[in-house]
Amino acid sequence: MNATTGGIHQDKILIVDDEPEILIALTDLLDDEFVIVQASSAQEALAVLQKHPDISVIISDQRMRDMTGDMFLTEARKTSDAGTILLTGYADLDTVVSALNRGAISFYAAKPWEAGSLLAMVREAAAGYRTRRELTTERALLRSLFDNLPLGLAITDTAGRITRLNALAAEAFGRPLKECIGQAETALLGDVPVETRSVDDFRTTDEFPGVRRTGPDGRESWHRISRVELALPSDSSAIQPVSVLIDQNVTDLIEMEKRARQADKMQAIGTLAGGIAHDFNNLLTAILGSLELVQDMQPPTDPNISRLFTNAMDAARRGAVLTQKLLDFSRPRDLARRPVDVPKLLGQMQGLLAQSVGGGGSRAVPVRLRLPDEELPQASTDPSLLEVALVNLCLNARDAQPKGGEIIISAEAVTLSQEGQRENMVVGRSGRPLPPGHYVVVSVADRGVGMTPETQARIFEPFFTTKSVGSGIGLGLPMVYGFVQRNGGDVRVSSNPGVGTSIELWLPAISKDGSQGAIQPGPTETHHSHGNQRSILVVDDDPAVAAVTVGFLAKAGFRVLECHSGVKALDLVRSRPDIGLVVMDLLMPEMNGDECARRIAVLRPDLAVIFVTGFADRAILPPDARVLAKPFTREALLSGVEDLIPVK
Repeated sequence: MNATTGGIHQDKILIVDDEPEILIALTDLLDDEFVIVQASSAQEALAVLQKHPDISVIISDQRMRDMTGDMFLTEARKTSDAGTILLTGYADLDTVVSALNRGAISFYAAKPWEAGSLLAMVREAAAGYRTRRELTTERALLRSLFDNLPLGLAITDTAGRITRLNALAAEAFGRPLKECIGQAETALLGDVPVETRSVDDFRTTDEFPGVRRTGPDGRESWHRISRVELALPSDSSAIQPVSVLIDQNVTDLIEMEKRARQADKMQAIGTLAGGIAHDFNNLLTAILGSLELVQDMQPPTDPNISRLFTNAMDAARRGAVLTQKLLDFSRPRDLARRPVDVPKLLGQMQGLLAQSVGGGGSRAVPVRLRLPDEELPQASTDPSLLEVALVNLCLNARDAQPKGGEIIISAEAVTLSQEGQRENMVVGRSGRPLPPGHYVVVSVADRGVGMTPETQARIFEPFFTTKSVGSGIGLGLPMVYGFVQRNGGDVRVSSNPGVGTSIELWLPAISKDGSQGAIQPGPTETHHSHGNQRSILVVDDDPAVAAVTVGFLAKAGFRVLECHSGVKALDLVRSRPDIGLVVMDLLMPEMNGDECARRIAVLRPDLAVIFVTGFADRAILPPDARVLAKPFTREALLSGVEDLIPVK
C-alpha cells in the first residue's frame, strides 16, 4: 500500500540511476510530493520491486553499467504495473521509439530535464497507475461476483452468441463451460420462454412461466430465465451492445410460496373452525352429556336399543374428536397445565376408551391398563388435552389391528440423567434428546400391522394418513405431537411391520418437593376445603349445556345453582355466600366469562372459577386459569371440580 502523510496519499517512486548526483537531483525534485526509493543499478532495482510491489512510478536512466534502461523497464513490466519514465539523451531516440512501441515505457524525458515537465509526467504516470489498480480491483470483484452469484449468468453479443458465462449457467445449459462460448443463445435454450427486461425494471417476483428441469440425479428444479438489455451511452457506438441472460433457480421460492399458501389455507380453516366451534361444541356437549345422564337413569335392556344408544355415543365422540383435531391443528390452544395423577386419570378414562375403541362391533379391541404398584409422581400437563391425545392414539391402535388384538396403556416414572439417558427411539420432528429430569411416560401399545421406517418418518406430517378415504384426515398424530411438544415433553415411537407399535408420551413430572422435571414449575394450584360452602354455580348461556353440567354435578352429590348470564352470576355471588366454585362458559353475550370472573374476584377473591369453552382464546385469560374444553366428559368435569371442592 502506498504511503500516507497526514492523511494525504503519497505514491511511491523508484528512481534508478548509477550516478549518485542524478539520484540526489531527482530526489530533491520529487520527495516533497512522493515517497522515494532509490536503486543504483538495474539488478538492484528489480530486487526492490520484489520487496515493494506497490511502486507507482519507475524513473530509469537509459545508460547504466549492468543493463540499459529500456531493457530494465521491459523486464520490470513482467512483475510491476507501475508507470515508467525513461531518461535519455537525444542520441537514444530510436531506442525510445522502440520501447514506446513495445509498451515498455509510458513517458520519456531528455537530459537535462525540465523540472516542471518531468514533475507533470510523474504525476500523470502515478495517476495512471492508480487508475489501473482500481480497474484491476473492480475487475476482480466483478469476476468473483459473476462466478459466485447463485444465478446462472451468460453474456451475449448483438448476434445472440454467448461471449462469457459462469459455471451455473453452463450447468443449466447442460454443457461444459468452454463448449458454450460462441454458441448461439437459441441453440442452448431451445424454446424456453425468456423474459426480457431493462436494467431499471428487472425484478424476480413477478409471475412468469417457469422452466422445469431434471438434474442428473433425477431431482426436478424450477428456473426462471430473464434477459436484461444493458443500456450503453449514445457515444459508445464503438462498443458492441450486450445483454445478460439470468437463470434463477426458483425451486426454493416456489416451495416457500406453496408453504405460504398452505399457511393461508390453514389460517382460513382456523378462522372458520373458530367461528363455528363454540356452537357446534355446545351441541356435542348437550348430546353426549344427555346420553350419559339418560344411560344412568334407565340402562336399556333391549339389545337393539343398547346398540343404537352405543352408536349415538360413538358418533358424538367421533364428532368431538374431529372438531378438536381441527381446532388444535389450525390454532393450537395454550395449555392449562396443572398437576395430574396419571393412573387416576387413566382409571377414570377406561370406560370412555373401551366404548370409543371397543363398542362391541366387529372392530372391537379390548383396552387394558398396565399400571405400576408403586405410586407415580404427578405429571405437569393439561388433563383435557391428554385425554384427547389418548383417545386419538387408541383409535389409531384399534385401526392398526383389523383382525383383532388388544390395546395396552401403561404408565411409568423415568428419570433421565446427564450421564446416561435412556436410548432415544424418537420418530418425530425435533430429533432432539429430552433434557435431563423426571418424567411420567404414558404409552399406548398395540399388536397390529406396524409401520415401515418410511411411514414412521412421516406420521407427524399434517394430513398424512395410511387409512382409506373417509377413514381419517391425518390430523390426529400431528395434534398429539404438537400438544406434547408444547407441554415440554416428547413423543417416541417404536414400531416394526407385523409386530405392532408403541407410542410413548413423555410428560414432565412434579417431584415431591414441587419442582418439575426439565421445565420451570407452572402456576401452583391451591386446594380449598370450603366447609359448608358446597354449592357450585353453573353459568352458561346455552340452557342445554347448563342442564348437562348441572346434571353431572348433581349426580356426583354437589348442590348446584344455575344461571344463564354473567350479570345474574354476579347477583348470585353477592347473595349466596355458600357458593364455593363457579363453572362458567367463556363466550357469552353481554358479558364474557373472563370479564365476569374479574368482577367475581373483586367480590370474592377466594372463589375459584373453571372456564368451560369450545374454543378458548387463552390470551384473554390469566396464565393460571382452569379451562375445560367442550365437549367434556363427566370424568373430566369432576376431575377438575374435585381438586377445588370436596364431594360430600
